[in-house]
Amino acid sequence: MKALILFSGGVDSTTCLAIAADKYGSENIIALSVSYGQKHIRETEAARLIAEKYGVKHRILDLKPVFEGSDCSLLSGSDKEIPKESYADQLKKTDGKPVSTYVPFRNGLFLSCAASIALSEGCSEIWYGAHSDDAAGNAYPDCSSEFNDSINRAIKLGSGGQLDVIAPFIGLTKAQVVAKGLALKVPYELTWSCYEGGDIPCGKCGTCRDRAAAFAANGLSDPAPFKKA
Repeated sequence: MKALILFSGGVDSTTCLAIAADKYGSENIIALSVSYGQKHIRETEAARLIAEKYGVKHRILDLKPVFEGSDCSLLSGSDKEIPKESYADQLKKTDGKPVSTYVPFRNGLFLSCAASIALSEGCSEIWYGAHSDDAAGNAYPDCSSEFNDSINRAIKLGSGGQLDVIAPFIGLTKAQVVAKGLALKVPYELTWSCYEGGDIPCGKCGTCRDRAAAFAANGLSDPAPFKKA
């Protein structure tokens, strides 16, 4: 059994990688990172280091041209500021739409590309780290269980039954994801989640706040050295 992991180098995808490697062996895992025009390369750097630590094959796919017309605040082509508040506070201002850091149909595109690569690499599964906190309030609709069920059916059908999409955290909170990773001694100190670049995470963007809360729920401080307020 071989599996391809959509791998950003953050908490969720690294936990995914750890579980898959534990299940199938590192030699049967391919980590796929995607460059999509982010404002920094810290994600890719973290992904490379973690892939090396686990001894898995690491591929990087460049999809930046796809998002050239997007004004998503995460992307280098946008002049929008990345919000420095929780997702709950951001959603109060969106009128039911996704938050400004939602990259248009990102998981749909990534999983479709991953399907082609997985088939070419002889994999029978694609794993990704979507969880219920990201789907809450329609912040990231391509992390919802409804989306996951639909994309899994489409990829299963389109691959002639050769591929399954595995989203092991789809019904879990981020705190529960961290709990699973801690049991496997995931090197969270190597992960990068912050939407900003720089030497250390900002500690204020939505994803920094979420990961800090997830570690706190497990009775731990986030190993990320956040900037001081």
